[in-house]
Amino acid sequence: MNYLTALNPAQSEAVLHTDGPLLIFAGAGSGKTRVLTYRVAHLLDQGIDPYHIIAITFTNKAAKEMRERVNAITPLGDQVWVSTFHAACTRILRREIQALGFTKGFSIYDPQDTTRILKDILKEKRLDNEYYRPNYVANIISTQKNELRTPAEYEQMVSSLYRESNVADVYDTYQKRLTTMNALDFDDIIFKTVELLQNNEDIRRKYQNRFRYVMVDEYQDTNHAQYKLVNLLSGYANNLCVVGDDDQSIYGWRGANVENILQFEKDYPGAKIVKLEENYRSTQTILNAANDVISNNENRADKQLWTQNDKGQPIRVYMAGNERDEGAFVARVIVDEVSKGNARYSDFAILYRANAQSRSIEASLSPAKIPYRIFGGVRFYERMEVKDIIAYLKAINNPADDVAYLRIINVPKRGIGAATVEKIQAYAISQEITFGAAMERAADIPGLGRKAPAITAFAGYMLELSRFADGHSVAALIKKILSDTKYIDTFADDTPENQERVANIMELIANANAFERESEDTSLGKYLEDVALVTDVDNYDTSSNSVSLMTLHSAKGLEFNAVFLVGMEENIFPSYRSLESGEESAVEEERRLCYVGFTRARQILYVTHAEVRMQFDFPARNAPSRFLGEVQLDRLTPVNSFGRPKDYRPSAAVRGVQDNMLSKRNVRPKLPSAVAPLPSPKNVLLDFAVGDMVSPAMGKYGVGEVVEIRPAGADYEVTIQFDGVRKKFMAGLARIKKVE
Repeated sequence: MNYLTALNPAQSEAVLHTDGPLLIFAGAGSGKTRVLTYRVAHLLDQGIDPYHIIAITFTNKAAKEMRERVNAITPLGDQVWVSTFHAACTRILRREIQALGFTKGFSIYDPQDTTRILKDILKEKRLDNEYYRPNYVANIISTQKNELRTPAEYEQMVSSLYRESNVADVYDTYQKRLTTMNALDFDDIIFKTVELLQNNEDIRRKYQNRFRYVMVDEYQDTNHAQYKLVNLLSGYANNLCVVGDDDQSIYGWRGANVENILQFEKDYPGAKIVKLEENYRSTQTILNAANDVISNNENRADKQLWTQNDKGQPIRVYMAGNERDEGAFVARVIVDEVSKGNARYSDFAILYRANAQSRSIEASLSPAKIPYRIFGGVRFYERMEVKDIIAYLKAINNPADDVAYLRIINVPKRGIGAATVEKIQAYAISQEITFGAAMERAADIPGLGRKAPAITAFAGYMLELSRFADGHSVAALIKKILSDTKYIDTFADDTPENQERVANIMELIANANAFERESEDTSLGKYLEDVALVTDVDNYDTSSNSVSLMTLHSAKGLEFNAVFLVGMEENIFPSYRSLESGEESAVEEERRLCYVGFTRARQILYVTHAEVRMQFDFPARNAPSRFLGEVQLDRLTPVNSFGRPKDYRPSAAVRGVQDNMLSKRNVRPKLPSAVAPLPSPKNVLLDFAVGDMVSPAMGKYGVGEVVEIRPAGADYEVTIQFDGVRKKFMAGLARIKKVE
């Protein structure tokens, strides 16, 4: 039990709680991974069989870290299930999915695969591709699955709506198509596991009896399907421990429901509640600023981050003239700090609300020769050349995988064009067989003519690869595919793009070799499962000495010595969409995102906003973000174009580098005279006051009484009491009108 000496009192209280439901509110940087790890170790010390313990995380990176920490404490750690939601569900489905009419070799489709299938279905149903965009339909289907709604249930819900009824029909066809192809999409992994447990009592009891101690990390980010899954798994012993922070719930746009954590006590009466409020990451000034902002959210648990770390420096605020000046400021500060030996490039992260904001930043980093990586771009396994080879592997592993066959049938080119593929598809649909099976019958397909032998030969080659796969490693199989098809020869032109493609293929082989070395199960199916479940954050490399650029959503779970939070303006952050909605919950989620951004910084936090910024191809003058206005002024300090007090003078060498960079960008920095409170609104006229009855055009709340009005950037935030509910709106955006 020596490891308990490393815990503070609240952490120890959480670790030592063994039986019964437990909710751990873990603030940013409060050591929640340590608590989860030590709690697993404590359960094992108490004689709990590791067979009965499961710990669920949201990322493979977090799962790996937890496994390594548990293994360092106890030799029994390897026997505990520690995995992501999707990995745990996939593991269950590989064993039990026959009960749902699938086979164990099912494929897992990514969003690109889903889009391809939906395009075909929309074409078959002659639905306008503009009105029924594949991404639009995919998002609706994903939402229904996260809410555990079947196609029939969705159809019943929207039966009176023309467009949605057509989407419900597409959803139904899409699910039938997936079943035929023995495939699941990413949402199905949890959806089908819940269906499996709900509809099969023997299987449900089997896993409830096995997992007598269930732990879930990042519980605030669970959606309805994940919430139901946790409830089903923990139903036998009721020993459920969830860890999370409602103040960091930032994924409402993809179905996460913060109420899952806020209502835990209601769902599990008598649950023990522990709050981890001591932060080990940031300075007290940064935490104070984060507390200032998040305290404006009404729908949250009461807690306050604090630290024994130094007070730290004030938050440095720079008012840029425009987005080019903003980018130049960031580059200037980084060059100055690195050239003086105060920091490495990897100490810096640049965070923004939307990906498009990275362009002006990149335009300044490149001329200054600052190495950087954009986190959240095209994932390795989504690159064309990688997906091509993976498609071969998926078709070998699952002959019913039509999407894989459709991708590779003419890759590399073997004279099988789109018209021929359509004939094979039509035949497969008419005969109710898979695309792969239809290829084997090429001689029977009308209209193929001289193309039939090439198709039959390709089908035969895939059977040859299947036989080869039985006795060889994944890496050897990839090498054979490359050798047989001469795939790399398609990138013979010595261009930078082709060089990168070849390098990616070599990296794929290296990854397959690593899989062979590191995995107990080295089967092709397990390899494809691992590939399908890799997330962007899993590829984050902390050893690379380069500046990290990423959205605020991508930054969750990471930390840096110095953080630039750029674009702190109304309509940028909080976003235009959140303000336009008029919904209090939308702005509260944006505020939680700001809290996440602030608490990524260990030592120094820079915040920038611009007087003028190009937005939707027009110059826009946005007021400073309301979130900046919520921070006490004594925690902020204005800085000059080098991020220092006005009398700061950089070295001659640094000034030379920066002058050269600025001349290329034609940027003239504008220095702020001070950081002032948010200006009063100028363009919003109110015809009502506190106590008046009003009605907002946005929302469906009817008439309510105004209880508070306060300036908020270029608008007013108006709190209205309706019948049984209190909501906040932006006066101008919500078009609030007085009711006489």
